[in-house]
Amino acid sequence: MNPNAAHMTSPAHASPARYPLAIIGAGALGLHFAARLAGAVPVAVVARDAERAAHLRAGVEVGGQPFRADAFAATRPPLADWLIVLVKAGDTAAAAAIAERMQPVGVLSLQNGLTGDLLRAHCRAALVDQGITTEGAYRERTAAGERVQPSGAGETLLPPGFEAVAEMLVRAGLRARVEPDIARARLAKLLVNVAINPLAAIHRVPNGALLEPPYRAALDELVREAWPVLRTEGLALDLDAALARVHAVAAATAANRASMLQDVLAGRRTEIDAITGALLRMAEAGGFEVPAHRAMHALVRRIEHAAFDSPEGRG
Repeated sequence: MNPNAAHMTSPAHASPARYPLAIIGAGALGLHFAARLAGAVPVAVVARDAERAAHLRAGVEVGGQPFRADAFAATRPPLADWLIVLVKAGDTAAAAAIAERMQPVGVLSLQNGLTGDLLRAHCRAALVDQGITTEGAYRERTAAGERVQPSGAGETLLPPGFEAVAEMLVRAGLRARVEPDIARARLAKLLVNVAINPLAAIHRVPNGALLEPPYRAALDELVREAWPVLRTEGLALDLDAALARVHAVAAATAANRASMLQDVLAGRRTEIDAITGALLRMAEAGGFEVPAHRAMHALVRRIEHAAFDSPEGRG
């Protein structure tokens, strides 16, 4: 199958009474996944409100091709067998409440940070867990409207029990597989996030720029500082492998605007507390000093403060 075929047409299926798959979250990554999946399986997109859903049904550009989503407002979500949650970490509890009404078999988070426990606490589906993805996408406003640009093919790892979701992703041309040791994989993803996301957001550069001076030294310092904390939690990488993993992701997503950078540029709240904050909590519990990460956390919070607490930010 042509991996870009799902971008070339609107969904080819009549809207079912119950979808085999739905995505909660209509940001850049949610729309990227939905557009790829739509050519292979009926997929619903749950947006924040009726206006956003109507906009997505009218059509947006994803990967250079028009995409008209089977989109629904969060107040009236459809029934679905499997759900992928791709909202910001701060919206996890709200997404769980939406998921409850959709009566799913399983709910899979592919969010940044460690959100699985929060999702499980608010959702009573039979199967609730968190996977990881290194797929990248960012959203732009153009004269013609909204455009979502994929920015580097990645891989999606799913917990055991989500074989059906993995099969749908593969059928859509995405790299996906079930990972038996998903807990360690989540720690490896957190390592990547705490190194790349805040640094890219503060300096307002794409991921690939972090591999070059003057940012490379700071990137490596963040990896070296986080590594012993995450090793204590079960990270299965030695320090050289940890550095290589972060470098490889930055290179593979060189053109990508990290999610935290996208939030900063758009004047939105970031996921700094779910990403760097998670590491800080681990470090405190384990007695580790992580001054570089504390500085990143403080700087991103300062950017948020300037955006939201200034007279301009208050609107």
